[in-house]
Amino acid sequence: MSAKWILIIAAFLPFLAAVSAKVGGKGFQNHTPREWLAKQEGWRARANAAQANTFEALPFFFAAFLYALFQPVVPELVMKLGWAWVILRVAYIYLYIRDLSSLRSLIWFAAFGVNISLLFV
Repeated sequence: MSAKWILIIAAFLPFLAAVSAKVGGKGFQNHTPREWLAKQEGWRARANAAQANTFEALPFFFAAFLYALFQPVVPELVMKLGWAWVILRVAYIYLYIRDLSSLRSLIWFAAFGVNISLLFV
């Protein structure tokens, strides 16, 4: 798959977390989703937090990935790092929702390391 698919899939990751938080939630109405999410506890609150964190992580990833694509490096390496970031962030969302905080933090750091790697490939 091409770079555009990595960017598109990465952009949809926050929505994966958001849908996880909202689907089947008692009393959820799409008229006031932020108010409803603010009142959630447990795994739904963590899914919402994962959504926010993933939105926060996207700009750095997009910048690093696009920067790497325009460097004189092997494109396959950039693509592998891009897919690694996507996979790590999916794992991050899952671990956040499951409340596995130490492993989640390790995965967050690994994804951050991928971004740094993209800048120096």
